[in-house]
Amino acid sequence: MGPVSKIPATIVTGFLGAGKTTLVRHILAHAQGKRIALIINEFGDVGVDRELLSGCGDENCRDEEMIELANGCICCTVADEFIPTMQTLLARKDRPDHILIETSGLALPQPLVRAFNWPEISAAITIDGIITVADAAALWEGRFAADETAIQNQREADAMLDHETPLGELFEDQLVCADLLVLNKCDLLDTSELGAVRTAIEKQVRPGTRVIQTRNGEASMKALLGLGLDSQQDIANRQSHHEREHDGEPHEHDDFDSFSLCLDSFASPAQLEERIRRVAARFDILRLKGFAAIKGSLARLSVQAVGPRVVTWFDRPWQPDEEKQTFLVIIGQAPLDRDAIRSELTSS
Repeated sequence: MGPVSKIPATIVTGFLGAGKTTLVRHILAHAQGKRIALIINEFGDVGVDRELLSGCGDENCRDEEMIELANGCICCTVADEFIPTMQTLLARKDRPDHILIETSGLALPQPLVRAFNWPEISAAITIDGIITVADAAALWEGRFAADETAIQNQREADAMLDHETPLGELFEDQLVCADLLVLNKCDLLDTSELGAVRTAIEKQVRPGTRVIQTRNGEASMKALLGLGLDSQQDIANRQSHHEREHDGEPHEHDDFDSFSLCLDSFASPAQLEERIRRVAARFDILRLKGFAAIKGSLARLSVQAVGPRVVTWFDRPWQPDEEKQTFLVIIGQAPLDRDAIRSELTSS
């Protein structure tokens, strides 16, 4: 790399459970020899996303190339955490070929994009592109949409259909900031449903934003990296709802709550899945993720849930030094009744 070459960085944003980590894992597995530094920002105090990426078995998933910012939202801690992290990367003798940043599902992308115009960053790093990941199936169900009335088959009783809630504003901000929209989990919809979702979502993105459809975040690397867009130069056209409506007031996440649970083993994956669906139906839970211990199993169960939709799989054997326990992160609109949620998950 020449002395004046800037390191390209890709920002991956998108709402809770859209498939950001799956997309990042796909990029790392198809890096074609590029040394990629990964910055992960999670909302919650258990590093579930880092665990999933560390276990991918690819040489580009090395722990030393992963940096986790686990204090909630990177958009709120740009000066305190993100800038020093980037400076540390730049100080390395073996600088990365590419920087990949996976934001929290509750992150506003705009403050992060602005940070790339800071003198400490702009001289050495440029934004190659901003990728927003959207869950096609959740959009069809009427969840997390910026303009829910444009999506067919909505559930009128769903409280999340109110566009004036922070959910609608946040999703709108993530769409407006995108250079590339990855419409993920398309395999969960039929052709007509997918067409309706795509028509609606294309009305919400900026003119010129590309939209691609994926399953499990699988897309051509040419579509994801090497865009060369210098996106930070175009921040004026990517203003957030908060910036337009609140005259630059600080952004807060008071409307969201997150906590983690440490539980005993479950009898079976089916038992855990049924309890998660029951909890999601009763409480205002947006996202649940983590790992579970199943009685009699030597493998750890990975758990991912978006609303009532739950997916589990055995991702790896328990390590000899690991305690076989269940760790779950629950994210939802504040306040979450932590005691009631724990009781519901553990009651028969």
